[in-house]
Amino acid sequence: MSLLKIGPLLKDGRLVGEDAFQPVADDAALPASGAVLVTYARWQAEKDQLSGRNAPLGIVLPNTLDVLDFGAEAERFDLIVLNFPKFSDGRAYSQARLLRERFGYRGELRATGHVLQDQLWHMQRSGFDAFEIPREDAAEAFAKAVKSFSNVYQPTGDGRVSALKQRLAAYNTKNGRKEAAE
Repeated sequence: MSLLKIGPLLKDGRLVGEDAFQPVADDAALPASGAVLVTYARWQAEKDQLSGRNAPLGIVLPNTLDVLDFGAEAERFDLIVLNFPKFSDGRAYSQARLLRERFGYRGELRATGHVLQDQLWHMQRSGFDAFEIPREDAAEAFAKAVKSFSNVYQPTGDGRVSALKQRLAAYNTKNGRKEAAE
């Protein structure tokens, strides 16, 4: 597997000028320093060498990977990149939710590939916090898409408080109850 093309990067609703992670092809030498991004295949082949580096490490996971087999290793990485090879392939949504909710991954989770403006909200709700967008001139429209809705109804790994919990908290406050809204 080769590394994916790196496009303009949107993080926290803003265009990031330069990515801190340098993609390194499977057959290329690792740079002596600096944050690197490697494929899952390279990680499997050079785990000891890569773990010994004293620099941030990122990994590109194939969308065919069963994250249940990888999740325990997730905390080793500062960045995990998940691929959307086409708009109708949603496996990266499941991978993201498993990494955030089951394995507690707190590093950067980046969506790449076929990242569409109208799917950005759902990607964010699944746990993505960075997006490689197709063109730099579309950054404003993509940033707006991340902020499409002010309330959420279902709990997910993005940490947003659902409308039900907000209503219960308001009710409890109004009625002098101290129980946490669950």
